[in-house]
Amino acid sequence: MSNPQAHRRAVILMSIAATLWSMAGVLTRQLQAAHGFEVTFWRSVFAGLFVAFALLFQLRGKAVAKVKAVGGLGLVSGLMWCVMFCCFMIALTLTTVANTLIVMSTSPLLTAFLAWLILRQRIAARTWLAITAAFVGIVWMFAGSLKQINATQLLGMTIAMGVPIAASINVIALKKAGHGVDLIPAVLLGAVFSAILMLPLMWPSHISMHDLSILAILGFFQLGLPCMMMVQASKTLSAPELGLLGLLEVLLGPIWAWLGAGEVPAQATLAGGAVVLAALVMNELTALRRQPIIADDMLPPVA
Repeated sequence: MSNPQAHRRAVILMSIAATLWSMAGVLTRQLQAAHGFEVTFWRSVFAGLFVAFALLFQLRGKAVAKVKAVGGLGLVSGLMWCVMFCCFMIALTLTTVANTLIVMSTSPLLTAFLAWLILRQRIAARTWLAITAAFVGIVWMFAGSLKQINATQLLGMTIAMGVPIAASINVIALKKAGHGVDLIPAVLLGAVFSAILMLPLMWPSHISMHDLSILAILGFFQLGLPCMMMVQASKTLSAPELGLLGLLEVLLGPIWAWLGAGEVPAQATLAGGAVVLAALVMNELTALRRQPIIADDMLPPVA
């Protein structure tokens, strides 16, 4: 069992991390001229700078060696972070915050499915039930949205699916390797890969100091800092707790976008999203009641 005080501190850290993640949508809506590729580039640059300076501060002269030590699996992990960074921000520029986050919320259940398919890991009946319910919710959301949104918004929802897919592949790769990759250098690599990928696509640039300051906030405090906080929290919290607390991003994101940018979610998104979130919450709560709190030193294990 973990120390109660350490556990409480980890809960606070993960709650803050999810809350910071949830600010992406409302901050993105404050941009004046920056387009999708440009937004993704600068957010990744600032996130990479934040993580790099954090590594240098913590490890001093050993930081470079720590990054080099990630090996081939670390590169795969970095590529998956790259996909997540790119798909998330591009989706936000094409569709609503609610649509993006609800699609992303399927990541824990998709991870469970891939664990069964690739790792031959036994999946509890409650998780299969949650997967089925979440699938119904996603179909409901997409089917209803076809009547209410244009092709651009639907494209954004499709691109958003890259986030849970990449996140699930990342977790499966790390599980198969026996937790052999340090997450923080992999996040740094993901930011570097993302910036390099977006660099030739961001021209002509329309960045202003106003937009650049917002993107700096996104990179530092919405991406770099909360990812590091999650790493710290994952050393104490169990997988169900991490998954449940991570849903704060999905719950809070549309609220901030509604209050701060006047972005009202479509009825189909609310209905389908409610089914998805109910399936996720019930699955994580059931798992939390059935297993003790154990220490984790990597990404959340499969639910």
